[in-house]
Amino acid sequence: MSAALCTIASIDHLVLTVASLPRTIAFYTRLGMRHETFSPLNAPDTTRHSLLFGQSKINLHEKGHEFDPKATHVQTGSADLCFVVQDDVQLVRQRLQEAGLTLLEGAEVVPRTGAVGPIKSVYLYDPDGNLVELSNYVKK
Repeated sequence: MSAALCTIASIDHLVLTVASLPRTIAFYTRLGMRHETFSPLNAPDTTRHSLLFGQSKINLHEKGHEFDPKATHVQTGSADLCFVVQDDVQLVRQRLQEAGLTLLEGAEVVPRTGAVGPIKSVYLYDPDGNLVELSNYVKK
């Protein structure tokens, strides 16, 4: 195996291609993210949309109006995202159900494996069919 070309420290942002900016923004801000618009340095007359949380963000591309450079095969509903939440995931599950959102996995909190250890998670789909996992790390 050859030596690593660099050391990756964290994820700064990722991009979701979505069918509807307003629907996607409404869904993720309801989950607790913050919507922000920005103009890229290389295109100051362009308005972009992002969702911020913690020290990361999701940039949004509307299908058919993507920004370059972009992925080779852009499409909606192809992401599988896991977010660590501060609230107890059982309480989050309850709030999601009370809000009328459809949960997966029998609407149960299920054990999974996160990046740095065991997590407990609840699952749902966003408006484009992306899988959204909301999780807590299991305290030892």
